[in-house]
Amino acid sequence: MKKLLITIILTFGLFSCSETEKTDQNRYLESLPVIGSIVRVDSRLDDIVPQGAKLEILADGHEWTEGPVWVPALEAVLYSDIPNNAIYRWSKNRGASLWLKPAGYTGETKRAGELGSNGLLLDREGRLLLAQHGDRRLARLTSSLDAPKAEFETVVEKVDAKRFNSPNDLAMRANGDIYFTDPPYGLVYGVEDPAKELAVQGVYRLETDGRVTQLIDDLTRPNGIAFSPDQQLLYVANSDEKQPVIMVYPVAPNGELGNGKIFFNSWGDGLAVDQQGRLYVAGPDNGVMILSPDGEHLGSLNTTQRTSNCTFGDEGATLYITSDMYLLRVQLSVKGMGF
Repeated sequence: MKKLLITIILTFGLFSCSETEKTDQNRYLESLPVIGSIVRVDSRLDDIVPQGAKLEILADGHEWTEGPVWVPALEAVLYSDIPNNAIYRWSKNRGASLWLKPAGYTGETKRAGELGSNGLLLDREGRLLLAQHGDRRLARLTSSLDAPKAEFETVVEKVDAKRFNSPNDLAMRANGDIYFTDPPYGLVYGVEDPAKELAVQGVYRLETDGRVTQLIDDLTRPNGIAFSPDQQLLYVANSDEKQPVIMVYPVAPNGELGNGKIFFNSWGDGLAVDQQGRLYVAGPDNGVMILSPDGEHLGSLNTTQRTSNCTFGDEGATLYITSDMYLLRVQLSVKGMGF
């Protein structure tokens, strides 16, 4: 099933743009396989996820998908396949295809562990930023998005002269500052790896002038990170079932963080936020948990698979989800931030 489905998707990506082929593509998109279910805990979810909404399978056959980002210039979503050290692209008219390899580890010496890129983000100039597990840095793609090549420049790789563990996810403040998490997942032996140089799994801010500051040092596995719509709050998910918390921190006008508090008692992976400030938490119970701005559980998108991350795309009301071997999507009645 896996190989057949991704073959079908890639085949449709080879079509040119004749009217007949457009019709065939539309038929294909209207008959995508579906998976999972919508779990409605609170009636307010009906204003977010319409009745009849389905989790559609867009691509299959990957090893572990992560870090999706919508790229308007490509009219496509890019997403990482970490074990394959690659980034894939999916669009309505081209389907799924390999977009970039290598994506997270560019060294010539073979190594084990999670090599690829994880979180992906567009900077204010529309350039692609990558949290690279294997290279243990934040990097910027220097080639064109239309003709990508594995050519990168280091954005940041050290703090206090020590290498990061393996940057995981990132979020951008309106002024261009980058906030990012640094758990040990990309290290071959994790937190016990002898190559680990930092004593903590931190959350950091990279300012536009190049200064790096550690903001949080008391989370065991900081993972997903996202701002509220007004950027006065910063959410950080901890992906450790021994410390299962989603934290929220007030953001001062100068970008520093105030004292954090528990926003919701659950572990979490990647995060997304809609225009009304609701939080979408990938991971718990094999899906995406949807929380109100007050931290109330409204419902979940049950993918039935281990789920890593999600992002809004298209005109803003499509939620793309990376879930184990899959790329999924669901049509919502609300839009994400930035649309």
